[in-house]
Amino acid sequence: MKKPSRPCVPTLLAVIAAFFAVTFALAPAHAQVKPGDVITPKNAEQVRALVSPGTFVAVSKGMQMNIVAPSRVDWPPPYQDATEKYSGQVRLAPDHRDLLGYVAGQPFPLLDPNDPDVATKIMWNQYFKPIATDDFDLRYFECQVARQNPGAQQQLIQLTETGHLAGYSDIGRTEVEPMPADPDFKTSGIWVRVGAYPTLAPAEDRGSGGIRYRYWDANKADDAWAFLAGTRRVRRVNEVILSSSAGLSTWDADHAGGFGAKPQEYNFKFLGERSMLACAHARNSPAHPCSTDGGATSCPDDWEMRHLYVVEVTPRPERITGILQSKTIVYVDGEGWFNPYMDSYDRKGELWKTQIYLFTYRDRPVPDARIAVYPFKREFNIAASSVDVQSGVSTTCYLPGPDTPERECWYINMGAADKEFFTTEALTKAGH
Repeated sequence: MKKPSRPCVPTLLAVIAAFFAVTFALAPAHAQVKPGDVITPKNAEQVRALVSPGTFVAVSKGMQMNIVAPSRVDWPPPYQDATEKYSGQVRLAPDHRDLLGYVAGQPFPLLDPNDPDVATKIMWNQYFKPIATDDFDLRYFECQVARQNPGAQQQLIQLTETGHLAGYSDIGRTEVEPMPADPDFKTSGIWVRVGAYPTLAPAEDRGSGGIRYRYWDANKADDAWAFLAGTRRVRRVNEVILSSSAGLSTWDADHAGGFGAKPQEYNFKFLGERSMLACAHARNSPAHPCSTDGGATSCPDDWEMRHLYVVEVTPRPERITGILQSKTIVYVDGEGWFNPYMDSYDRKGELWKTQIYLFTYRDRPVPDARIAVYPFKREFNIAASSVDVQSGVSTTCYLPGPDTPERECWYINMGAADKEFFTTEALTKAGH
């Protein structure tokens, strides 16, 4: 099939924008919700078909939704420019899994629902989403563990606080030199580096943290290391553990910012595209604990109809074993390419966990920001909840935290994180 020429990409984006406008205009009538509606446990049935099953559980347990009119989410101009420049050369490898010819921007802006590889292309688009392409540093963010308790105030089980959650991409860079790739990529083969340290609270875990490397080579598993406060030593972490929660928290590394496990180790099945509710323009930043579900999630906030792709993700047994999730249903916003929510199922096939992400779209993460101010609007994840629907325990992380000294938190594509942060030497030094 003949490849589309580059001038087709801006035209396609205009067509997609028009499609979204029509979809958004028609969705509320079909969905039986309209701007101004307030969704509580009393009328939760109205949104059962408009959110994931796990998110519906959260609503039925007290997570209030305020329905608002949908608004567009535009890509950062440098990301759009890179998409127009490079996407025409991107293709899937003969194995239909690996990505060939990728440089920067969105790999597959042209999607055909009838394409047998559409699920894989959707997931590659999600991995190279426009939110943070080069680097990010989230400072002093906090996570609160609480139990779902409809109609009750929060009874905090645990509070954790981390100094930095940072990432650095070696490829796909669009805003900070070196662009579009770090020269180190040719020798190291590292696609992206992520680090979370040092733990500041609780006191018994102070100094703990971890780093992770993902390689572009499909056959090379992620490397990860952890520094534990109890042993004061760095140890290597098995890749499977990154999909398992630890301690009281219900989060795991592979679901912390949307589905983030190594893509070549999973199968993807396209389940369709739907108009569903998502929080893309959150009103509250900083977010705050929900007063009507025991503080298990963040609410109330604004939810709107969005165009979502739905993909079923299952581990490939020949590539990775020991994963506790039998499958994860991933919902992908077709405009901003973030995950408004995901549902994971246990080995018995029963609903286990749901991850709910609240996003806002503005030129700064908080209204009074002085440093993290951008020349264009971009998406910020301001709260994320991981709810164990079987136990009722939830961990909600706030970005920024309601009570932390750092009020801006999100530093995206500002060169705030360099490669030296993602070393075992830096991890150990911070832990001591």
